[in-house]
Amino acid sequence: MQRINKQLQISREKLTSISFRKIAPNIVTMLALCAGVTSIRYSISAEWMKAVLCIFAAAFFDGLDGRVARMLKGSTKFGAELDSLSDFVSFGVAPAILLFQWSLFDLPKFGWFFCLLMSIGMAMRLARFNTMLDEEPQPEYWQHFFVGVPAPAAAAIAIMPVMISFDFPEINYIIKSHAFCATLLCVVSFLMVSRIPTFSTKKLKVPTYLVLPIMLCVVLFASFIISQPWLTLGIMTLAYILSIPVGIWVFLKEKKKFEAK
Repeated sequence: MQRINKQLQISREKLTSISFRKIAPNIVTMLALCAGVTSIRYSISAEWMKAVLCIFAAAFFDGLDGRVARMLKGSTKFGAELDSLSDFVSFGVAPAILLFQWSLFDLPKFGWFFCLLMSIGMAMRLARFNTMLDEEPQPEYWQHFFVGVPAPAAAAIAIMPVMISFDFPEINYIIKSHAFCATLLCVVSFLMVSRIPTFSTKKLKVPTYLVLPIMLCVVLFASFIISQPWLTLGIMTLAYILSIPVGIWVFLKEKKKFEAK
């Protein structure tokens, strides 16, 4: 009888309270969602720098929430679904509205179509990601790769022309053109839904002899972010784009090695 009463008491405690370690990752995810929605607000009021900063803030919190969940062992299915919804708003809707307000708003009839394409591509990518969680584990050679371009990287590529325009306004006639922005959104949408392998650092292990050089690079990166933020972020985004063909080559090499075993 005492055991039954104790079990009932534990059940009541579970229903009336929840551990903070399970809430903490969701708080970080909500901060990412707030940053994404705030970016939309700044895009509507034509405050481009603030809109871009909010998207990068959302990317920062998006990278942080998973690590907080793993560190506190607070991963939940609710948190995973909330994270996908936050990603859709912050990296699918916010960049599309930013590009529309910045360039495509006066493209007759078709400007909004390309923005919808970006949002639909993001929704399809996140839906595929969620379904893949329930499937069988992928082969070993996939462990250092994403399937397609991840959501934050896709958003960064989409808003790259806006970042470049802050430091190089003289080339606005190229990067702000309807043709350039529309083509860019089509390419980004394709990269998101494709099965192209792209580098993932989630399971990357750093050799001990590289720790000091990496720390120095981080310090150098921080100094560049402070002095030349938009140029630095633009170069980083361009470097990521250039890494895609390299990732495909490394993936094919790893796949061939795995199949030869």
